[in-house]
Amino acid sequence: MPTDESVVRDDDLVQLEPGEAQRLLSAPNVREALLYEQLSSGRARCGICLRRCNIPEGKAGYCMTIINVGGKLYTTIYGVVSAAHADPIEKKPVYHYKPGSVCFSVGSLGCNFRCIFCQNWEIAFADAVSPVGFCEYSFGPEQLVQRAIDTGSQGVAWTYNEPGIWLNYTLDSAKLAKQAGLYTCYVTNGYVTPEHLDMIGPYLDIYRVDIKSMADEFYRKLIKVPSVKGILESAAMAKSKWNMHVECVTNVIPGWNDSEENIRGIASWIVENLGELTPWHVTRFFPYAQMQDVPPTPIETLKMAKRVGEECGLKFVYLGNVRTDEGENTYCPSCGKLVVERSGYSTRIAAVTDDGKCAYDSAELNIVIR
Repeated sequence: MPTDESVVRDDDLVQLEPGEAQRLLSAPNVREALLYEQLSSGRARCGICLRRCNIPEGKAGYCMTIINVGGKLYTTIYGVVSAAHADPIEKKPVYHYKPGSVCFSVGSLGCNFRCIFCQNWEIAFADAVSPVGFCEYSFGPEQLVQRAIDTGSQGVAWTYNEPGIWLNYTLDSAKLAKQAGLYTCYVTNGYVTPEHLDMIGPYLDIYRVDIKSMADEFYRKLIKVPSVKGILESAAMAKSKWNMHVECVTNVIPGWNDSEENIRGIASWIVENLGELTPWHVTRFFPYAQMQDVPPTPIETLKMAKRVGEECGLKFVYLGNVRTDEGENTYCPSCGKLVVERSGYSTRIAAVTDDGKCAYDSAELNIVIR
């Protein structure tokens, strides 16, 4: 159950227009939601994300993609695709899972976060209950898998907006993708419930998660989420229970999460809970949305984060959103030799064996090749 601090108030939820509920139920993109509990007085509690919205009849959940009609919850974005691209897997960013492969990437509408620095706010903050005609695509799981195959992709990723609110679609799609021999990837803020992970876990290969800060104040003020705790627990569960390949990202924002203490806290948590071979992407912030008064992250700050991460024991710390001579390459932590060379989204596997070890000294690299 959510704590009082994390409860979504009725005033935070949008009332459906008269007659809109029945119109939506006849739409092809609406399905009865997974993971919800019917309550008294026509209410229902959603179990897809850690907000666990208690939604009155005739209203939409915080993510603006789940509606309560007649005491049942429905998702409004099944097959609704706002963006679809065949991307390098490195763009997610994921560096240690089939480097150099192409990953067919799709996004929808809505989000359970309200990051005031969001670079995809046009789709993340979209009202998915209203008409979604501006979406470029609409296709089901079968079409998604076929498009991935037609583009020569080796995997499928749910990204651009938060995939954790898209569970009906991601689950059906992931099952078909695995049957077709494709790998699967969540690019997520990590605010998913244990029940959600248990449902998608057997079909999800990669869990690329943001760990934005170890300070709850950061999440409260910039994202409208009470704590980082649930995000950390979900990441650890993805790794330990479901053996997903986990990579972490921290977008370093000047004045907010760039202190050495915070950087050290994140790195130490990753080492202790996900392992020293877990890739950590430390990325440069650029002014955007409601944080245009904050300057870009100084390069020296990123270098400090890399140094601190390595001091904490992480073997693979990468710099992102900035071009450096070595910040994107992978070097063997044992012999120090270059094993994967990257320049932008161009990747060359230099010395990695089929079982993910250094070709020079057989050190473990935590890289999935096949």
